[in-house]
Amino acid sequence: MSQRSDSPGKPTARSAAWGYVRSYTDRESLAKNRFLKPIAHRFLSPELWRFTRRNVPRGVALGLFAGFVIPFGQIFLALVLAFTVRANVPIASAVTLITNPLTFPFWIWASNRVGHKVLTIAPETGEALLQNDSLTTLGGLFEAAGATVLGFVIFALVFPPIGYFVSKWVWRLAMGRRRQRRLKRGALARRQAAVDPVQEGAGA
Repeated sequence: MSQRSDSPGKPTARSAAWGYVRSYTDRESLAKNRFLKPIAHRFLSPELWRFTRRNVPRGVALGLFAGFVIPFGQIFLALVLAFTVRANVPIASAVTLITNPLTFPFWIWASNRVGHKVLTIAPETGEALLQNDSLTTLGGLFEAAGATVLGFVIFALVFPPIGYFVSKWVWRLAMGRRRQRRLKRGALARRQAAVDPVQEGAGA
């Protein structure tokens, strides 16, 4: 009797990734999260789960801001602020995952490079931050990581408005195409309705 090589209960990488994303974008999953229960009443409002031309771009911008300003625990900040700015909750939650365990090393490197570039504009401040070797104290550690922290702050300020306007443009483009398809279907239905009586008359 042959045995199956793959266990039927073993999750694939794709299903595991989808489960990870779903846990942060599904309404019931977020409501059951024990860390989010204290603020659940703020982000479970039905209007925050509708997809509209206003709250979707807000959700994108909010998710990018929360993802970069607090790379750890960003979902909590996004859900708290979603109620305040009336942003789309699942979009905001999903976009915060731009900083996740897989992408975080890249963003650490990118923010460090950006921070170094910016600090070269202020030589005195840059030299103090980039050449500080005092890692034995919290203050020294913060100064040594100043370039990286600065890079994340810049990302948190630059990427949200870009994401807002890009998502707004994409939404308008998608809605425009949807309207065109609807108009084409309507025109086709009207032509068909006009042709049918003529064919019926000819057949009679």
